[in-house]
Amino acid sequence: MMPFLLLVLSLQLTVGQPNAAIGVASVDSLSLSLQDAVARALLTGDEARAAAALVDVTDAQLTIARAAGLPQLRVNANQSHVFESARASAVGAIFNQPNTYTTAATLSQSLFQGGRIVAGARAARELRGAATMDRTEILAQLSVDVQRAYVQALFARTLAEIQDTALALAGQRLAQAQQFERAGRASRYDVLRAGVERANLQPAVIEARSGIELALIELRRLVNIPVKQPLRLTTGIDTVSVLDWVARLRADTALLQRPAIRSAEMIANARRQAVSVARADLLPTISISGSMGAQAFPLSGFPTGRGRLEPVPCPDGSEATRICTRQNGGWFGDRSFGVAVGLPIFDGFRARGAINLASAQAHVADLQLAQTRERIASEAAASRAELDRAQALFAARGQNAGEASEAFRLAALRQSRGLATQLEVADAQLALTVARTKHGLCTIST
Repeated sequence: MMPFLLLVLSLQLTVGQPNAAIGVASVDSLSLSLQDAVARALLTGDEARAAAALVDVTDAQLTIARAAGLPQLRVNANQSHVFESARASAVGAIFNQPNTYTTAATLSQSLFQGGRIVAGARAARELRGAATMDRTEILAQLSVDVQRAYVQALFARTLAEIQDTALALAGQRLAQAQQFERAGRASRYDVLRAGVERANLQPAVIEARSGIELALIELRRLVNIPVKQPLRLTTGIDTVSVLDWVARLRADTALLQRPAIRSAEMIANARRQAVSVARADLLPTISISGSMGAQAFPLSGFPTGRGRLEPVPCPDGSEATRICTRQNGGWFGDRSFGVAVGLPIFDGFRARGAINLASAQAHVADLQLAQTRERIASEAAASRAELDRAQALFAARGQNAGEASEAFRLAALRQSRGLATQLEVADAQLALTVARTKHGLCTIST
């Protein structure tokens, strides 16, 4: 049955009914309504946090994809010291520059990348949208799961009450049979049979009470509540409101819109953009870059001034017209500008293989989109058919439970007046228990 049917049920639950509390009422018990359980699961549940983390991942991927089309500015600085220079020793002291300081700011910008940047950003945006839709779908499914677990706990409580009632009635019959034996109106066999019937009901009572705890354990898991935390459920089922909603649902002919369909559409779009990214490897690329910095070669210490050449005395024996200079160890300007053009000639068919792979993945995504649409449509049709079946079954089992209750009352009355046997009363009680259990189960599943 489709998840939104259980969502229907939970929306029609009534908060604060006195007889709807499940669990031991203690000082440290946590009172939990259905609305609080859903809100807590959506806020702190592991499934919800994992879905939010996936959205964060796609956010980061989108930022990275967009960054490829924006200017890149980088500042570098370094310092090196040469302890011994082979060039200076072999050629001359002019090459003896033990200290080198460099600083530069480099700006680069891609002008054309064959459409890779634009297509990559679009694909990343589609994937982010798909992750958002997946998160919506996961939260909706988590909401349904919490409601199902909550309602299952309510049904386990109802089933336990039915079994407790059956055990109490069996105890009353045992006491009545013992009174009849003392009055001479019943045999020892009737007393033993009543005792056996009561004993046979005790395992069902124990199992029903255990079912409550198992249902609460599942609810605690979904809502992120410690396993040992006592719970007190405060929401009950309003069957009349549910039936009214079912009638309105049957009259609604609007198409079901699911985030899963939008997610599949966005993934298919992203895969088609990936084909454009792969084809960009066949096109030329153009980028520009510029660098502006400075270098200094002081003999010692840190350079603080602007670099320049200062005249110094020439070595002995130099020509009279020779002018000798020496740099002062300050900063000398260093500027450059470049244009880079890349033209793919042959890459061993790597680009062609990437294009074929991207095209195949896009085709798979289109097929998955078609399958998702068919699945959603089938689920919608099946859920409406299940809705009709559940409503008809609910009405039939409600009538059956009423008739079984009347039959048990008459059998008990006939047995008290000596007109019916103990076996007839036991059969009537068994039929009543089965009818009430099925009617309660039908109430939950509707």
